[in-house]
This record gives sequence, C-alpha cells and structure tokens, in this order.
Amino acid sequence: MRAQPRRVRIHPAGLPPAKDFRPLALACRTALRFSIRGCYDRPEEACSVVHRNGPDCFAAIDFETADYGRDSACAVALVRVEDNRIAGRVSSLIRPPRREFVFTYLHGITWDMVRNAPTFAQLWPQWNGWLRGVQFLAAHNAGFDRGVLKACCRASGLALPDIPFQCTVRMARNIFGIYPTRLDCVCSALGIPLVHHQAESDAEACARIVLAARAKAASGGRRPDAIISV
Repeated sequence: MRAQPRRVRIHPAGLPPAKDFRPLALACRTALRFSIRGCYDRPEEACSVVHRNGPDCFAAIDFETADYGRDSACAVALVRVEDNRIAGRVSSLIRPPRREFVFTYLHGITWDMVRNAPTFAQLWPQWNGWLRGVQFLAAHNAGFDRGVLKACCRASGLALPDIPFQCTVRMARNIFGIYPTRLDCVCSALGIPLVHHQAESDAEACARIVLAARAKAASGGRRPDAIISV
C-alpha cells in the first residue's frame, strides 16, 4: 500500500483537518468564533517531508489576499509533488500588515481569524525546506501569486526565491483547450475536486492540473516537462 502524504497545517482551533474540503469551507465562513493557533501542530515535519529532487519535483502555491495590495497575503498553501505524486502539503493563515479585509466575501477570512496568526516574515523562513529541490512553482494565474510572493518578500526584508513559475491558466488553454480558464472551470473540465479560494484546495488543484498536463503531453509524444513557463 502506498504511504499517504503527510500534511502539516495551521488552522483555526477546532476546525477539522478533513480530507474532504467541504466541512472546512463551511467552517471558514463561521470561524469568527474560533481562535487562531499561530504555530505548526508538528513543526519538525515542515522540513522532514522533503526527501527528493529531480526534474519531476515541483510545488504548487496559492495565496489569498486581504485587500488590493499585493503585500496583504492572509493565507498561503504549498503542495509539493515528487515522482508525479503529491508528497506533502503545508498551509497557514497569515496576519497581513493592515486590518482592512476587502475579499472576505471570496475566501471567508477576516481580521479576527488572523490577528494571532504569524506574519509572512515569521512564517516564510520556516518553509524554505519545502522549496529545496523544487524545479518550478505552479500557480493559477501565476502572475498574481508571483506578485504577492515578491511584494511580501520585499515588505518582510526576505530574499525572493530564485524559482521560475509555471501558469496553469496557460496550461489549460494551450494543452487542454479549456475556456473559460477560471480555476473552478478548469477543475470541472478535468474532474479535479475544488473548494475555490481555500488556499490548500486551490494549490492542490494546481498541482493536479500540472500532473494532468504532463500526462497529456507524454501521451502525445511530447516531453512531460514541456509546459509553459512565465
């Protein structure tokens, strides 16, 4: 039996770490009554799950933002893929630099949910191990997530990771011919489960789009890694 990937999460106390994202999506909308744990449940696992390098190793990333500023990340998730399978996940709420929340209606996150969460500057250095050996970062509309990462690193005085991005929007258009290319539309077309605007679900969906694109490229006689860079 294949070992299940290990999961490391920071989530509001009392929320289910469920594999089914539907209870989590419902809980996100009622989480004002929960306090936030601003630390890893098992912090030693943040680096221990990283074992392999190679051309098949990549990570998918998703940010949620509080307001129109790219430095206002309020949630982030990384899903690491090794040997064409998901090897692990990390996700966290983030305390943004401002209290104003414009996009609660999209992701369900409020200031009260993140007031005790780590800042980006506190969180991101802990995740360096997750990026070790990664060949690229995949994101849906990668320009947005790359811009958020760049702005948050700059505001925190951290170095921007020297890792290229690949965009699953372009993959959906160029490899699958899917239109429109909103993440929920692409996931519906490819049969990928999704709770849209829940960071871990979005990041895992991106990882699965890349894997599907690689499989289709390989079946057509193309190199599996011949995907669109941005």
